[in-house]
Amino acid sequence: MALDTRTGRRPSFAATLWGSTVGKKTVMAVSGLIMLLYLVVHMIGNLKIFFGAAEFNHYAHWLRVVGEPFMHEEWTLWLVRVVLLAAVVAHATSAYQLSRRDIKARPGKYAHPSPGRRPWWRRFAPHLLLRSSYATRTMRWGGIILGLFLVWHLLDLTTGTVHARFRPGHPYQNVVDTFSTWYGNVIYLVAMLALGLHIRHGFWSAAQTLGVGSRARDRALKTTANALALVLTVGFVSVPVAVMTGVVS
Repeated sequence: MALDTRTGRRPSFAATLWGSTVGKKTVMAVSGLIMLLYLVVHMIGNLKIFFGAAEFNHYAHWLRVVGEPFMHEEWTLWLVRVVLLAAVVAHATSAYQLSRRDIKARPGKYAHPSPGRRPWWRRFAPHLLLRSSYATRTMRWGGIILGLFLVWHLLDLTTGTVHARFRPGHPYQNVVDTFSTWYGNVIYLVAMLALGLHIRHGFWSAAQTLGVGSRARDRALKTTANALALVLTVGFVSVPVAVMTGVVS
């Protein structure tokens, strides 16, 4: 193991792992699976809205007191939030750095715009100009869409910052109010379609990274990825559709 030229010491195993492409892909795969597990649980919880306001509001309250009396109120919820935040940051960081490495490894495959017509975002996200496969482009743009949606979703239904009629302690009504607006539905539906595509490609990719994939298992893994993507997309989309059609009101 080579010495670190800045410190004169051997880098730790964690630093060596993170510095490698395999390490970054592993971090990306594990963090993605953590978020996938959360999404499955979150979708199941969302579907409780079909059982009425009392059931849904009770579920939302339970999330804040789960683990009591061993855990103080909201401690478990905040623990989950911290783990998810760490997973999101690790996933996004490793994805960005891998993208940058991909660019450096293939400098001849840039899509350079003509002088004077370079888009403003070229300076901030040059990796988006890389000519890549459909799956890679889907993952990149899907990740950006989901990142922006996550910010909006938290400001809408968690803090109420962008929610004009937000009522703390009334999650059922807040959800109905959000999906009673055209922009709330458009934002959510676009994000969930992006999520489905992201899971479809990401699950299979994570399996390959973690050594689960093989020629014998590829068909089953792709079928599982497609099924997960479909179930989660339909499950999440069913809520705004139910509000729009009056099934939930």
